[in-house]
Amino acid sequence: MKRIHVHLHVEDLDQNVRFYEAVFGVPPTVRRDDYAKWRLDDPRVNFALSTCRTTSGLGHLGIEVASDAELDEIASRARSAELAGDAEPDARCCYARSNKHWLTDPQSVQWEIFHTVGQLDSFGAPRVIAATPSKPCCA
Repeated sequence: MKRIHVHLHVEDLDQNVRFYEAVFGVPPTVRRDDYAKWRLDDPRVNFALSTCRTTSGLGHLGIEVASDAELDEIASRARSAELAGDAEPDARCCYARSNKHWLTDPQSVQWEIFHTVGQLDSFGAPRVIAATPSKPCCA
């Protein structure tokens, strides 16, 4: 089962957590000093906030998948359509270990297709790829 992912970069995490708690009606599923995430079933979304960038706004969009097989299926469709993409196995970012595939749409919006396979105690570090230097830092 898939879940839409939205990641926003914010300046004031506490202020934004208070805002989105009111919008969603529940506190974040994960809350750290520099990160907050809601995994909601209604609407079915993985919504994250972080302070890891110097500019605020949309970090990236994505699709969280339930298995590596679903991840491979989407990556395969992207390759068949000759869409440029970037695999990122065993990524460690946003307090999680994930297998990822990155795509960029025609408007230059970054899309992260990912399957989370474990949790981390630290934020982790982004993998920087020369072809996409503006790739977001977190899932």
